Amino acid sequence: MSTHSSTTGSLVIHSARIIDRGETVDDGWIRIERGIVTARGTGSTWEPADDVVDAAAVAGPGAVLTPGFIDIHGHGGAGASFDDGVEAIRTARELHRAHGTTRAVVSLVTAPLDELVRNVATIADLTDTDADILGSHLEGPFLDPGHHGAHEPSLLRHPDPADVERLLEAGRGTVRQVTIAPELPGGLEAIRRIVAAGAAAAVGHTDADAEMAVAAFEAGASILTHAFNAMPGIHHRAPGPVLAAAADHRVVLEAIADDVHLDPHVVKLVFDAAPGRVALITDAMAAAGTADGHYDLGAVSVTVEAGVARADDTGSIAGSTLTQDVALQRAVAAGVPLAEGVRALTETPARAIGREATLGSLRPGMMGDAVLLDAELRIARVWSGPGLLG
Repeated sequence: MSTHSSTTGSLVIHSARIIDRGETVDDGWIRIERGIVTARGTGSTWEPADDVVDAAAVAGPGAVLTPGFIDIHGHGGAGASFDDGVEAIRTARELHRAHGTTRAVVSLVTAPLDELVRNVATIADLTDTDADILGSHLEGPFLDPGHHGAHEPSLLRHPDPADVERLLEAGRGTVRQVTIAPELPGGLEAIRRIVAAGAAAAVGHTDADAEMAVAAFEAGASILTHAFNAMPGIHHRAPGPVLAAAADHRVVLEAIADDVHLDPHVVKLVFDAAPGRVALITDAMAAAGTADGHYDLGAVSVTVEAGVARADDTGSIAGSTLTQDVALQRAVAAGVPLAEGVRALTETPARAIGREATLGSLRPGMMGDAVLLDAELRIARVWSGPGLLG
């Protein structure tokens, strides 16, 4: 039986510990009508509905209800890569939706420019038909060759204004995020152009020191792509881009809480250093939710062993096999308060891509995306708002 359903009529979910926007409400209920949250309260004050769900009966004592999770950086799952077209995107999204990710930005790895243009245009079309797809994230090609990670170095390029413009135009307003190494020639100007087009510019796969990172944030960059990974770390005389991002209240720091990309102590450190500004991402590649083995991540061949993906030629970590429910479990195990872990899956990623007016909360007027978890933070049920299929 599927744990996921769309909210088309009226739905009441009651007897849950509601965690939303950093706050916890015990014995709470929400009402969703035609996919939109219309009311919420506590106790048994809810009105009858077409569908009434007793959260405690479904998920047991300590049942937790949160907004739907939002992944602003992932590359695939269920054996399918987001780079491989519409059906692959839908296959991977189905897997992640079952793990609570009701909306996602589709991340593309570095590829030839013509291919990226085609993929960005395909994703733009998908946003018209698949309401769970929020747009695209270009993680490349404007990256530092010295921090290429699992991106094919030969395909990296400087952010020529015409190339930047061509990619943004292909997205027709649906490019949500572009990761860029700001120290590249033309990097700061590209950041300004990306932001002017309504997308978030993200600092990542970079050799930037703190000074260059600050310049990027002053130019409008507002996300740090998978903090600590593919960038200089923190040295006591060279604080690097992570501390520059943590010090800037405009910047959201992505974190991969898979205990591979970041040690649990470092996950806790990121949350402590940037309260309310951490987005828990998966950076998941095709092997998420499936078996170890050999996969392609764009132009790079990858081997997954014991759930850890590494590029065959360099040994670099090549994305993750993470889902967002597991990210929450591991963040909490690292010492992150549950309410802050939930915020990092909901409100903060919504804000990072400018969608906080409708997504990332269970307040009235918001999209009726909700996740029911048991006391061990395992998925019990997932509901999605307007236009999303069960």
